[in-house]
Amino acid sequence: MSLIRAKPIGTQDQLRSLLERAGVPATQSSVSRDLEELGVVKHHGHYTVPQANGAAARGLLSLDVAGENLVVARTEPGMASAVAVTIDGAAIEEIVGTIAGEDTIFIAVNDRKTQRIVIKKIWELFG
Repeated sequence: MSLIRAKPIGTQDQLRSLLERAGVPATQSSVSRDLEELGVVKHHGHYTVPQANGAAARGLLSLDVAGENLVVARTEPGMASAVAVTIDGAAIEEIVGTIAGEDTIFIAVNDRKTQRIVIKKIWELFG
């Protein structure tokens, strides 16, 4: 998601290349599937991250992967603990644990496949 926010990306192949350069192996089919799962849409010829009014109203701003075992959630300032409590309360079985700061939450998972599942479940929780 941070790549999509950082610069205009017009094609899945362009996004796949950027992911590969960042050390994230990806195929066109996995990129396509992930874009759909995350609700990313094309607007004026470029991919954009959806504005999740429900999620933003409850403090959650974004979810990004870091490495293979971490999902990083960004929140409104001062909302990380409240968002983490909501995530923990949902008892999402794929989540190993969470650590909340002021506006960031580290969400530990077991592997890369689980990252995608957790991101989808958290967006559904806050959708």
